[in-house]
Amino acid sequence: MASFDYTIKDVHGIHARPATELFKLSKQFGSSVKAAKDGKEVAFKGVMGIMALGAKQGDTVTFSFDGPDADAECAAFKEFMEANL
Repeated sequence: MASFDYTIKDVHGIHARPATELFKLSKQFGSSVKAAKDGKEVAFKGVMGIMALGAKQGDTVTFSFDGPDADAECAAFKEFMEANL
């Protein structure tokens, strides 16, 4: 299992475009992904689930990964978040 916390910097938060890209990224790996904010946790099973977190600028989101390539997926997500959000 791997995880990291990320504070959203983008003024629009996790909106449709980055949510779609995160979902596509999750499909490249075999691990399961969950994101949590303020006690609410969602699995990456679709774009709307990701957007349901309502993560806005300044919010901290915890991403957790469980599976055979959890460390690689965690690194890829962290890189995406730092470059895009």
